[in-house]
Amino acid sequence: MNQQQQTRLYLGIDLGGTNIKAGVVRDDGLVLGFASVPTEAHAGPLHGVRQMARAAELAMQRAGVEFAHITAAGLASPGTMDIPAGMLLEPTNLPGWNQFPVRDKVAAAIGLPAILQNDANAAAYGEYWAGQAKHAQSLAFYTLGTGLGGGLIIDDHIIEGRHSHGGELGHVILEMHNGRYCNTGQYGTAEAYVSATALLRRFAERLEGGADTSVRNRLQSGQTLTPLIIAEEAEHGDHLSLELIMEMAQYLGATITSCAHVIDPEMVLLGGAMTFGRDTTRVGREFIQRVRQEFRTRTFPTLAEKITIDWASLGGDAGFIGAAGCARLAVRTGRLPVAG
Repeated sequence: MNQQQQTRLYLGIDLGGTNIKAGVVRDDGLVLGFASVPTEAHAGPLHGVRQMARAAELAMQRAGVEFAHITAAGLASPGTMDIPAGMLLEPTNLPGWNQFPVRDKVAAAIGLPAILQNDANAAAYGEYWAGQAKHAQSLAFYTLGTGLGGGLIIDDHIIEGRHSHGGELGHVILEMHNGRYCNTGQYGTAEAYVSATALLRRFAERLEGGADTSVRNRLQSGQTLTPLIIAEEAEHGDHLSLELIMEMAQYLGATITSCAHVIDPEMVLLGGAMTFGRDTTRVGREFIQRVRQEFRTRTFPTLAEKITIDWASLGGDAGFIGAAGCARLAVRTGRLPVAG
């Protein structure tokens, strides 16, 4: 065994509706090998398990290790689940995967003990273990994408909750009366105001109302409305685009305030696919400043001064790194199930 293998290695698998990412991660969080394959979710869960095993094999080949060198595997998945049972319940972006024992099926396919974790929780743990929050004791993590995901880590403990629904930060209620519709079927949730889906809905409403915006020119040229187009036009000075993005930042700041008043985290991180270029663009910088400003105006002075709000650092790798970290945590705490 070479020097890279003289420490424990973990396999992280991030199951998405479109792609599966897998990586071999060292005990200190260093990624040794990575691979991505299409999920092909329409082909069913058993085919998906084969794809996850394929991604794992490719990642290990690129890391130069074998299954025998891996201590355990972590699997991050979207959707409702029973984490202790390793069961997917009704994952909306994996149709036909209902009531599927994904953890045990994957463990059997790769011949390793495995754990299951919610994808947002896993990404949060990735940032806590090996990312921007690696020096913090507690973290609230928000993923901005199609929806608004979240994860809470306190003193190396993932807040899963009694029914595997802990840390659903995107589903706190912001508006009790006449709240906007959320894809979960609820009204007035944070996700209904802070997500790509919410931004597109609100923008479409303003377009139908005849709002003046340069985005209209993009659409008339045959392009489809996307958060990226809105962000690009905001960067170029479109007032409506910037207005709606900043309003979303205000809602996110209010959402973070509610979370901070419950757990008082040391750090709050923002990640996901919709981060508006982060600090590399004017819109990204203004977005996070507006989030911080809203938080400061709504919270206690001590929290406003001491809680850090920043961008996450691992990007799209947070899921599989965090999944590996969750496997590592299960080994360390004696909570690793026996391989199937």
